[in-house]
Amino acid sequence: MTKFFNITMGELLEENAQKYPHREALVYSDRDFRYTYEQLNERVKKVAKGLMAIGLKKGDHVAIWATNVPDWIVMLFATAKIGVVLVTVNTNYRSKEVEYILKQSDAKAIIIIDGYRDIDYIQTIYELVPELKTCPRGHLVSSRFPHLKNVIYLGPEKHRGMYNINEVIALSCTVSDEELKKATAELDPHDVINMQYTSGTTGFPKGVMLTHYNIINNGFHIGERQKFTGEDRLCLPVPLFHCFGIVLGVLAIYTHGGTLCPLEYFDPLKVLATVQKEKCTALHGVPTMFIAELTHPMFDMFDLSSLRTGIMAGSPCPEPIMRQVMEKMHCREITIAYGLTEASPVITQTSTDDPLEVRVSTVGKPLDGVEVKIIDPETGKEVPPNVPGELCARGYNIMKGYYKMPKETAAVIDQDGWLRTGDMALKDERGYYKITGRIKDMIIRGGENIYPKEVEDFLYTMEGIKDVQIVGVPDEKYGEEVAAFVQVKEGYSLEPSDIQDYCRGRIARYKIPKHIFFVESFPMTANGKIQKYKLREEAARRLGRNINNQ
Repeated sequence: MTKFFNITMGELLEENAQKYPHREALVYSDRDFRYTYEQLNERVKKVAKGLMAIGLKKGDHVAIWATNVPDWIVMLFATAKIGVVLVTVNTNYRSKEVEYILKQSDAKAIIIIDGYRDIDYIQTIYELVPELKTCPRGHLVSSRFPHLKNVIYLGPEKHRGMYNINEVIALSCTVSDEELKKATAELDPHDVINMQYTSGTTGFPKGVMLTHYNIINNGFHIGERQKFTGEDRLCLPVPLFHCFGIVLGVLAIYTHGGTLCPLEYFDPLKVLATVQKEKCTALHGVPTMFIAELTHPMFDMFDLSSLRTGIMAGSPCPEPIMRQVMEKMHCREITIAYGLTEASPVITQTSTDDPLEVRVSTVGKPLDGVEVKIIDPETGKEVPPNVPGELCARGYNIMKGYYKMPKETAAVIDQDGWLRTGDMALKDERGYYKITGRIKDMIIRGGENIYPKEVEDFLYTMEGIKDVQIVGVPDEKYGEEVAAFVQVKEGYSLEPSDIQDYCRGRIARYKIPKHIFFVESFPMTANGKIQKYKLREEAARRLGRNINNQ
C-alpha cells in the first residue's frame, strides 16, 4: 500500500529527533559543521520562537535570499514550525528582481546573507529600503514595501535596522515552549508553507504555492525510488531556493532519516572532496554539474566508490554523460527525475532497478499517487502510446496555485485538476515516459517538426563536443532553421563544417544545424536550467534577424 505522510514539516523533524537523536542530520564537510537530528531540532525551535518574538505568525510571508548556508535549512523548518510561508529568492537575482519578489509576495520579512559572487545583498537591501537605516528594528515603515517589517541577517555581525541571527535566537527566551506548541498545533498539513518563484525563463516569475503535504510526500516518494534508508548520506550541491534542493534533496533524505551534506554553492572540487570525506552514497545535480565534476583535472584523485545513487534532473541528460556517471562515479543506481515547480516538483522518475537502457533514455514512470496523461495540445484529447503530445499531471503534488494570479493558475490547471506542463513527451508501450522538448522549443522548419533534444543527443556522440544546445532561429525560406551552440572539449579544435559533415547521412538533412556558434558557456538560471530563449535571441542577433520571444 502506498504510504503518505499527513504531518507538517515541524512534526517531521520532531519525529526524526526522537527516533534518531544522535544520528547526523546536517553536515558541511568543508567546515566540519555537524548537527545531529536532536541538535538541528533544538536550533529550529529556538529560531522559531525568535521569529514569533519579532511578530511573525501563521500565514505571514518571509523571503530568504541566501546561498546554502547551514541556517537556510534551519529557517526552512523554523518558519514551517509556526506556519510562516518561506518565499525562496534566487541567489542570482539583482535589485529589480528582488524588488519584484518582495512586492509580489507581500513579504513581511526578508532573511539575507552578505552576498553572492558580485552581488552585495546588504547594499542592495539598503538601496531598496533606505528607511532601514533610520527605523527601529521591527518597526520598519517602507514606502516601497508596505508589508515589509523586518530584515534578518544570517550572521553575527550587526547592520543598522536589521536583526542578526544571534539576536533572533536571544529573543526566543521571551516565547514559552507552550506558546510554540500552541502555534504548531494550529497548523494543517495542507497549509501553504513554501513559495517558490518559477525560474522566469519566460515572462514574470510566478509564486508557486506549495503545502507541507505537497513537498513532504513528493520528497518521500522520490527517496523511495532511490531506495533511501537512514544509512544514506546525500551530497547536495544544488541551490536550496529551488525545489531540486528542498524536495529532491532535504525532504527526500529527511523523510528517510538519512544525512544531508550540502555545499554552500556549487564547486566541482568541493563536491568530489565531500563525497570522499563523508562517504556519501548519493549525489544530486543537473547535467552541467556532473560534466564539471567528470572533467575536473583532479577527478582521478578522489575515491567515489561509496556512491550508489543520485538524481540527475533540471534539463535533459545526455546519454554519454549518464553512462560516465554510472561507470566513473560508481552511481550505478542513479535515477533521472522529471517535473516542474508547480508539481512539487517531481512527476516521473526512474527506479534504481530499471534497466540501464531505460535509465539513460527515459524519465521513468509516474511517482505513486501521481497520474500522467499525454494530450494533443491543440485538441486536448489523449494520444496513443509513442505519439508525442503535451504531458499533463494530476495528484497530491500539484500546487495550490500561483500567488495572487488566478488567471495564470486557471490557464495551467483545469477544472479536473490536471496540470498542463508545457512539455512535449511520449509514453512508450512499457509505460515509461520520454521528454521530447518544450512546446516552445520545438522547431518547425518548412513544416517538419524538429525536437532539439533529438539533435542534441546525436551531437553528443561526436568526439570533441563537450556540451551542445539546439534552438530555432527565424528563416525567410523555411520559417525556422536549426542553430547549434557548442562547447568544445579541451584539446580539440572544431569548425562548423566538421559538425555538419558529421551529421550528413546520420540524421535527416533538415535536422542538421545550419548555424553553429562556439561558446564557453550557456546562459543559465541559478538552478541549472539553460535559458534557451536567450540562446535564440543571441543566434538571431548574430545573424541580424528579428525574433519575438515571450
